[in-house]
Amino acid sequence: MLAGVRIIAFLVIAPPFSYRAFPARIKAMLAIGLALAVSPRVTADYVSQDTAGFVGALILEILVGATLGFLVYLVFAAVQSAGGLIDMFSGFQMAQGFDPQSMINGAQFTRLFHMTALALMFASGAYQLVLGGLFRSYTAIPLGAGLNLAAPAQAIIAGTTQMFLAAVQIAGPLLVVLFLADAGLGLLTRVAPALNAFALGFPLKILITLILAGTVFMALPRIVSSLTGQALDALMGVR
Repeated sequence: MLAGVRIIAFLVIAPPFSYRAFPARIKAMLAIGLALAVSPRVTADYVSQDTAGFVGALILEILVGATLGFLVYLVFAAVQSAGGLIDMFSGFQMAQGFDPQSMINGAQFTRLFHMTALALMFASGAYQLVLGGLFRSYTAIPLGAGLNLAAPAQAIIAGTTQMFLAAVQIAGPLLVVLFLADAGLGLLTRVAPALNAFALGFPLKILITLILAGTVFMALPRIVSSLTGQALDALMGVR
């Protein structure tokens, strides 16, 4: 049961399993199946405890699973954040909407990058690596063992920093070009006010965004593969 609790807490938070399009019944069946698969190995050295000890171990497993799932979420949120930066600097942020399936409030590129990252995780088999990292966590943090809270805190801080850094690295070149386009339009307005550069700026920025975002989009498979490796490192860093 303890093994299943950690897996359930992980699946509730970690992408791509946390996506609301997956029925809760399917998630529960997946968690039970994975728990049955790993139970013979992870419960071999487990010593039964009294009721108070069991409740404490249950809470600990929920904390461990949620922490591991949140670390994976932080890593892959970099792709979503990169899309949000593109929307903000290109003007697409004005057309934002709420996606009830993914629980994301963002514009076109935010949702597009998020959905593409999820699709690439299934297409490339990256979700299997994420599950493998979860299974290896039973070796680093056995059932019922104590947990040093400093390690998860440091991992979350490092994961948050890495998320923002990766988001800027993904969207950075496009943001620089959009900034230069805004600066050029500003200079054009001062030189020739009659051209109405403000009206010309919207279609120009849309064209630049679509062209350069297509280049970023083509690089997403390599980016998702790299982020998967970072997610595995984050999972194994909690012990």
